[in-house]
Amino acid sequence: MAALAVSLGDPAGIGPEIIAESWARRHDMALAPFFVLGGAGVLAEAAGARGLAVEIQRIEAPSQAARVFENALPVLGQEDCDAIPGNPDDQGAALAMHSLAEATRHALLGTASAVVTAPIAKAQLARVGFEYPGQTEFLADVCGLEREDAVMMLAGPSLRAVPLTVHCALADVPTRLTQSLIEHRARIVAQALARDLGITSPRLAVCGLNPHAGEGGRFGDEEARIIEPAIEALSAEGLRITGPHPADALFTPRARQTYDVALAMYHDQALVPLKALDFDEGVNVTLGLPIVRTSPDHGTAFDIAGKSLAHPGAMIAALKLAGDMATRRASHG
Repeated sequence: MAALAVSLGDPAGIGPEIIAESWARRHDMALAPFFVLGGAGVLAEAAGARGLAVEIQRIEAPSQAARVFENALPVLGQEDCDAIPGNPDDQGAALAMHSLAEATRHALLGTASAVVTAPIAKAQLARVGFEYPGQTEFLADVCGLEREDAVMMLAGPSLRAVPLTVHCALADVPTRLTQSLIEHRARIVAQALARDLGITSPRLAVCGLNPHAGEGGRFGDEEARIIEPAIEALSAEGLRITGPHPADALFTPRARQTYDVALAMYHDQALVPLKALDFDEGVNVTLGLPIVRTSPDHGTAFDIAGKSLAHPGAMIAALKLAGDMATRRASHG
């Protein structure tokens, strides 16, 4: 199986240091071989600031990564910049965008088995021409998919959660939420859990939008008008799906034992419990793509970049999950 392709993320953020730390722990964590797209100098500086003995070795092709990985962190490409931790700039954003595009290209070509993306700064990237709300939307576009076909799932040891609407204002959620959106994304989630995670008959639990799931219409009618019909239609297709459940009760320890993934109505309804439970091991997975893509479920953390405070757990978890998913896909053709 080909090595994993890792994008650098914003060079001024914590991405380079947690990539270097992950490589340093490659044996203890049994990580699959990976290579980074560009930023050899940035990675060397980040490793040194963290006190890590990480040798960086440039490679000419992804096929060299597995051989190099044992003794050095492989880097493909000459692109680099002078990054100051905590001080993002346009040069660094351009490198981050190039690294993301190249990592994705290798995954699409099959010269990488998956892409793992380090954190970016969306506002900074917009300054250099990145026209997407986030990396999920970028991946959908370059894979030739409609944006609703790429589904964000947050995964940790305690919880998997999918926000059905993602990068939009909270005020826009009720108008973006439709029966067809719920049905479409629920099908993608169920198929992906079976194909990529080996959960042959996944159990889906659906959150309500309003407090107490609408309280019989007293606090809103979206449950009766949109969410319940979608659940009924999906259940009739054979999906194991329940809801709408009051969101304030769905993430308790006992409730989490009753489903494999929670479908939330908006961004924070999914990400707040995931980060509260599994922040240091939370992974952002894009479902529905022809390639495997994971990312640590946290941001650039400019405030702690270069201070040896960033925990590498989520990056390590993203690398492990990407490797597992790629292996499963390869074994099933």
